[in-house]
Amino acid sequence: MYIEHIPNRNSPPAVLLRESYRDFRKVKKRTLANLSKLPEATIEQIRILLRGGKVIENAQEHFQVVRSLPHGHVAAVLGSLFKLGLDRIIDTEKSRRLCLVLAMIVSRIIEPGSKLATARGIGCTTAFTSLGEQLNIRDANEDELYGAMDWLFEKQHDIEEALAKRYLQNGALVLFDVTSTYFEGRCCPLARLGHSRDGKKDKLQIVIGLLCAADGCPVAVEVFEGNTADPKTVKSQLVKVRQRFGIQRVVLVGDRGMITDARIREDLIHTEGVDWITALRAPQIAALVESGQLQLSLFDTRDMAEISHPDYPEERLVVCRNPYLAYQRTRKREELLKATEKYLDKIVKATVREVRPLKGADKIGIRVGKVLGKFKMAKHFVIQIEPDGFFYQRNEQRIAKEAALDGIYVIRTSVGKQIMDTEQAVKAYKSLSSVEQAFRSIKSVDLKVRPIFHRLARRVKTHVFLCMLAYYIEWHMRQALAPILFDDHDKAAAQMQRQSIVAPAKRSLAAEAKACSKVCKDGTPVHSFRTLLADLATITKNTVEMKNEPQSARFDKITQPTASQQHAIDLLGVKLAL
Repeated sequence: MYIEHIPNRNSPPAVLLRESYRDFRKVKKRTLANLSKLPEATIEQIRILLRGGKVIENAQEHFQVVRSLPHGHVAAVLGSLFKLGLDRIIDTEKSRRLCLVLAMIVSRIIEPGSKLATARGIGCTTAFTSLGEQLNIRDANEDELYGAMDWLFEKQHDIEEALAKRYLQNGALVLFDVTSTYFEGRCCPLARLGHSRDGKKDKLQIVIGLLCAADGCPVAVEVFEGNTADPKTVKSQLVKVRQRFGIQRVVLVGDRGMITDARIREDLIHTEGVDWITALRAPQIAALVESGQLQLSLFDTRDMAEISHPDYPEERLVVCRNPYLAYQRTRKREELLKATEKYLDKIVKATVREVRPLKGADKIGIRVGKVLGKFKMAKHFVIQIEPDGFFYQRNEQRIAKEAALDGIYVIRTSVGKQIMDTEQAVKAYKSLSSVEQAFRSIKSVDLKVRPIFHRLARRVKTHVFLCMLAYYIEWHMRQALAPILFDDHDKAAAQMQRQSIVAPAKRSLAAEAKACSKVCKDGTPVHSFRTLLADLATITKNTVEMKNEPQSARFDKITQPTASQQHAIDLLGVKLAL
């Protein structure tokens, strides 16, 4: 900032407080305040202050900070949004409704909350960030936000098609997975009793399906009724990719619970241009072993092999064995067996106690059923219930039979070997972990899609869509900020360290060193994504004015960033002064 005198013919010159900035290759300037009415001595003191001087004695008696709003995290997220061109994807013309939508997207990243809380956060008198000022919507209320959500609902298809055009090409690998989350209230037609992945069996659910590019970048999202089975979501995604996105050849990657035999037979096998990658269920793997087509001796010298089977014509089966996964499954099964036995022992004691013993096959059966249902270990026990007693023992033969398959999984695909080799097929299936990471971020870690209070189906769908757009920005920010986050910033090196695609993924040596020391190479602290945003939030936008002077002398001053904060801003390629 600097002070400039502007000649004014026969009148005294105008004294303006100005700031220069760069707009692409052009250097421009803008006026921050008119200082013409201030005494010349005061103007000179301001000039010296701007040059870094210290000539004002008791400066606090001359200046006062009228308001201070957290700004750095707003500049980082909103600047990233503009850099990605998401505002232009949503609507090519700038409007108040567009600004309201952008505010809800950015708020979901920096301070997830209800629409009422978002309205308070951007309000003129209740703002807790500079977001409302940056988008010029400081007078917005929650009713306007709901109206903007309805406007966005009508644009979702166009936005998803624009993202697909940017990130998906013909013959693209498309990742699809679903999750569920619980719903607050009972009025929404989408909310149904169904399988709860959050352990909230007593609450109504909605099912969320997320479509991502091969690298995990989100492209589209869809909300289904809470009692929708995973396989029932596949057909709508094929229609979306093929008809709406116009992609004629696609490889759909889904887990074993989604791309089932029925889905392949009814929706995939007869659709030209569609291939798939999935995995076999445990009973199907056991059937391969029993038929002799899959011999466990295959894994004596290698951890991956390709086989064929008449039950899967014109398909490739890639059998893999991960020793680490085998160890984890063995450990978990033993822990569950011991936990089940602990509760079953209590039932045994209850049947032989002297005071009010537990009698009756029906009563004993109810107690036993609750325990077996809790730990899902019924198949590993031999249970004998009598009117006056209860006995159990482990089914060692069944346990040994299952243990022999620990760590073994089989990739099933229709993609020809000339298009994708064995290792690439396994890698493609493992890419589903990026969708699972997206769900963790959307549901709990960062964006907190729940609790969901909206009653109208379109509002619930738009709420989830806003969270997807927020994750789209966060995903790109994480890629840029990886060198100063705990995320692995050298994945190519990590891949080279990996002995086999089947082996557990490892972080690069640089990432391990960063995680152990908690500092980057330049000595600045390593952050998580959340703590970095909190750090950037300490960069504030301060409104300063001269005491006892008119408001024309008021100007804004942004806090000088620290070295680590400036590094983050530089990595994102944004500016603090938007």
